[in-house]
Amino acid sequence: MRLNIFLLLAVASPALLAQEVRSYTCNKVNKPLKIDGLLKNTEWASAPWTSDFVDIEGAGKTKPRFRTRAKMLWDDTYLYIAAELEEPQLWATYDRHDMVIFHEHDFEVFLDPDGDGLHYFEFEMNALNTGWDLYLPKPYKDGGKADNGWEIPGLKTAVRLRGTLNKPNDRDKGWTLEIAFPWAAFNRGPRPALPPKPGETWRVNFSRVEWLLDVVGGKYEKRKGLKEDNWVWSPQGVINMHVPEKWGTVQFAQ
Repeated sequence: MRLNIFLLLAVASPALLAQEVRSYTCNKVNKPLKIDGLLKNTEWASAPWTSDFVDIEGAGKTKPRFRTRAKMLWDDTYLYIAAELEEPQLWATYDRHDMVIFHEHDFEVFLDPDGDGLHYFEFEMNALNTGWDLYLPKPYKDGGKADNGWEIPGLKTAVRLRGTLNKPNDRDKGWTLEIAFPWAAFNRGPRPALPPKPGETWRVNFSRVEWLLDVVGGKYEKRKGLKEDNWVWSPQGVINMHVPEKWGTVQFAQ
């Protein structure tokens, strides 16, 4: 009996049970969106925001200091993603493709087209509109290795700043971004690189990496001795984005 109680407590710990997998209905649009980072397209006005991002571990953890939320739309050529990030310290210096963007403030997208926890894609970008794209045949915890050779021909991204980048002598408001992923890019794994059918569901998650900064010599520097904050749409229960079964579900609607 004691063993059974112990096992129940171990399995039903709040860090695991209190996580709610988020869901979102992604509506279809009839014409391509202009990707300029402004989120001014009429179609975006009818797309709902996701719930505000939370700490990656979920319930019981400190509420993120700054608001983050996202939107999604699709057409026969692209999956569109928009995001709005509150940010009083706009900071980004990584300016080369496929740099390890999360070493600075960033926004991240994770996509598992067939929802099996395998053959999934990751894209990260920063306020300089620098991107990093990679593919994983399986999660790191299962021995997966990232393939940085995966690229996204036809990708469109844009950023708009509400403030000044890398200037600590003022207080910024944040940044917005837009991404257009061509369906043809998702060309790894068993699922064909085709648009989804109405009613099809993908596993998707979004993450934001945020660092506490100090101003040293007139420049931003990460505060020594502290790790990053990880804020996400669908909480993972652990500090690890590579648990695809905890990602949100996105259903594509006509």
